[in-house]
Amino acid sequence: MSRNMSIKMEPIGFVQTDAEKIPRHWSVSDEEGTLVINEKYLHGLKDIRAGQRIVVIFHFHRSPEFTSQFLSQTPPHREEQLGVFSICSPIRPNPIGMSVLEVLRREDNVIYVKGLDMQDGTPVLDIKPHVEDKHSCPSFEGKR
Repeated sequence: MSRNMSIKMEPIGFVQTDAEKIPRHWSVSDEEGTLVINEKYLHGLKDIRAGQRIVVIFHFHRSPEFTSQFLSQTPPHREEQLGVFSICSPIRPNPIGMSVLEVLRREDNVIYVKGLDMQDGTPVLDIKPHVEDKHSCPSFEGKR
């Protein structure tokens, strides 16, 4: 396996929200919005249900380019510099974010969610079930 590889990802959809001020983290957010997923993935959404929580992997598309000056950052709610891998900053070597959102409902390729900490237009890279234990994930076999 080559350690010098290129990874290419394409968004499966985009976030839509009217929120003007985005909370800094999904765990402190009550913002609502939608995930508009490309219709070619519609069949993959068939088991998304109201009341469940989903993990949304997204791209921090408005973050500045990462340089070594961002290896330590001072989060807005802290008074000390912390290493980038210890914080939820959008300024990262690979600008990938993750949020756990509550599904309010789904209509075709649109998922209505609560807990948004993403800006309008944020590219969605993937959606996964929020698994709290092995019994809440139908495909979990207990081993790799």
